[in-house]
Amino acid sequence: MGLPAGWVTAVPSIGRNGQLRLIGNGVVPQQATAALLDLLPERLAPAHAQHREERAS
Repeated sequence: MGLPAGWVTAVPSIGRNGQLRLIGNGVVPQQATAALLDLLPERLAPAHAQHREERAS
């Protein structure tokens, strides 16, 4: 999911069911970043705006 190794699984006091409950429908950090960059105005994320234009052509 793009999280550091052991983000949930290295917590010794949490069993497998608890781990699955905690991770749930978590948003993958890379996907969240992409979504936010797509929503930001070009003046706030100029490098991403250029990439967006290249991708569209």
